Amino acid sequence: MALKDEINRRVQDLPDQLQAEVLDFVEFLLQKANAGEEHRWSTMSLASAMRGMEEDEVDYSPADIKVPLE
Repeated sequence: MALKDEINRRVQDLPDQLQAEVLDFVEFLLQKANAGEEHRWSTMSLASAMRGMEEDEVDYSPADIKVPLE
């Protein structure tokens, strides 16, 4: 029996209140999975954007600081 079928069979045997709790838990797991996926994408995006920049060393001196005049 496929895992999905087994889960469905067991959930159907639960009272309605517990089925609602199962649904809440499944939604929690989906949010957790989506958050992890978003984190992986943002990390990859940042790494891609910064690629090659770590090799460029730029030294700034206090003379490079410009303060806007008021």
